[in-house]
This record gives sequence, C-alpha cells and structure tokens, in this order.
Amino acid sequence: MLNLRKLSYMKAKWVFIGISLVITLAGLISMGVRGLNYGLDFQSGTRIDISFGHQMNTADIRNALVGIGHGDAKVQVVGTDKHEVIIVTRSLSTEDRRTMQAGLEAKLGKFDVLAMDDVGPEFSKELVNTTLLAVAVASIGMLIYMTIRFEYRFATAGIIALLHDALILTGVFSLIGKEINIPFVAALLTMLGYSINDTIVVYDRIRENLKKCKKGEGLEELVDRSIGEVIWRSIGTSLTTLLAIAAVYVFGGPTTKDFALALLIGITSGTYSSIFIASPIWVLWRNADERKKLQAKTAAKGKAATPTATAGKPSAGGGKKASAKSAKAAKSTAK
Repeated sequence: MLNLRKLSYMKAKWVFIGISLVITLAGLISMGVRGLNYGLDFQSGTRIDISFGHQMNTADIRNALVGIGHGDAKVQVVGTDKHEVIIVTRSLSTEDRRTMQAGLEAKLGKFDVLAMDDVGPEFSKELVNTTLLAVAVASIGMLIYMTIRFEYRFATAGIIALLHDALILTGVFSLIGKEINIPFVAALLTMLGYSINDTIVVYDRIRENLKKCKKGEGLEELVDRSIGEVIWRSIGTSLTTLLAIAAVYVFGGPTTKDFALALLIGITSGTYSSIFIASPIWVLWRNADERKKLQAKTAAKGKAATPTATAGKPSAGGGKKASAKSAKAAKSTAK
C-alpha cells in the first residue's frame, strides 16, 4: 500500500506546479477566446419574470424565443414547482415587449407577467465590481492574518495558491460553458475560505517542525515530513465534504447543480494547492533567500580578508631594502 507519509513531495514540486500551469493556461486561453458565460445576474437588457400554471421546460422556452427572434435571450426556470421563468434579452421598447409577449403566448400558452424591467449596463458593471471587491477584500484580510500568524513568505505563497484556485475554477467554467452568476460567486468565496484553512493546517505543521528540526534534516525533507503528517487529515476532510456536495449535485434541483459543481471543482483545487502549490512556493522562496544570505556573507568575508592579506605581504620598497641588506651581508661574509 502506498505510504503517503513517506513520499518525497518536494522532489516532484515542479511536476505539481507544471500541472497547475497547464490547467490554468487552458482556462485563461478559453476566457480570452470564448469569454465567460455571464448569467442573468450579470446581464443587462430587458428582464421579464413570467409565471405559468404548469411546470415549464427550459428547452421549450428557448425554442419559442428562437422562433420569435430572441435566440440570444438568457432563460432560467425558478421555483420549486418550476412554474416561474426569468428571461433576459436585449433592451426592448414598449412595442417590442408587447410583440414578444404575444409571440410567447402563441407558442407556450397563456402566462402571467410578474415583472418587466430594464436592467442597465451600469447595474451589471457594479455587480461585477462588487464581486471583484469582495474577492480582493477577502484576499487582503487573509494576507494580513497569515502574515501576523506566520510570516510574509507563508502569507504570500498562500495568496498565490488562492489565486491559482480562483483561476482554475473560473477557467473550468469557461471551458465547459457554465454560467457565471451569484451562486458561482458564493461558491468561489466559500472555496477560498476552505482552501486557506487547509493551507493553514499544512503551514502550522511546518512551523512546529521548524522549531524541532531533526539533526541533518534539510528544508525540503522537513516540509515532506510535515505534509506527510497532515495529508490524510486534509484528504479525509476534503473527501467527506466532496461526498456531501456530490449528493447535492446528483439529487439537487437545477438551481443548485451549478453551485455544487463550482464547490466540487473549487474544493478539489483548494486541497491540491494547499499541499502541492503553497508549500513548494514557500520552499523555493525560502531557499532563494537563504542562498542570497549565504552569498552576502561570503562576499562580506572576502572583503574583510583582502586588507589582511595585503598587510601580510611586504611592500615593493620594503622588498628592495631587504634584498640590499641581504646582499651587503653576503659580501661581508665573503670578505
């Protein structure tokens, strides 16, 4: 049986970092080429809330919208009984709204209009900015906390791991075409909290082991030992959480599926980054700082040794005088 406590994780650190870079790069390319599929919460235009007297199917509503020239509209069926439908399309005039309502009734039957409003681009932009601000504030708060509790290198490596998780989650949603909406934002913030908690568990063990480092144990060996001591705890905690979320994804309604999917991806990425990204980044940074200190000490010793060595050597003039005295002594002896 594979003993995870005895593996040399730091020897494979570049493999782990490389895997993350490939997935992150694929997501960034997808976001650049395909963009993000923003949901109703981030869409501007005319929003129509309608209610039918029976359960509705999203595909039927989409087909009806395509038939009346609104194929680009966003559709969401809401409510436990799936009687209510939210449609967001391009900004419509009063006449266009009437035409659209008549066309939908002709294809889908009678319905009640609960609300019909214009959602301006300013509102959507404000929602995006608020989301980014929430992520930024959460990251800064975590950075400050981890700097106080540990040190700046631990804190920065942890935030880099969080950025890695956020990019992977957003990139995967772009790759598979899933909507970016309010539940996604909630899942993202939840995942960030879960990930940083997992990272702190690993960092805590590294800090404890630094205080009682074994004789002859290098930094990478110490980190390997620290990871080995907590890896089963991290995997066990994540697995039990993922099983519960998987049940929500499989048995939950359509409104919870994307939220559960985001958590499944995010928590998996968070567990991975806590062990295989945050710790290697800290090790690389710490080793680089130690090398710089060693080089500075070596350079300082070299400068200090140079004047001493020069003082110990006879000067050019002194050498000539000594040679002259030796010559006179030799002549006297010869006489």
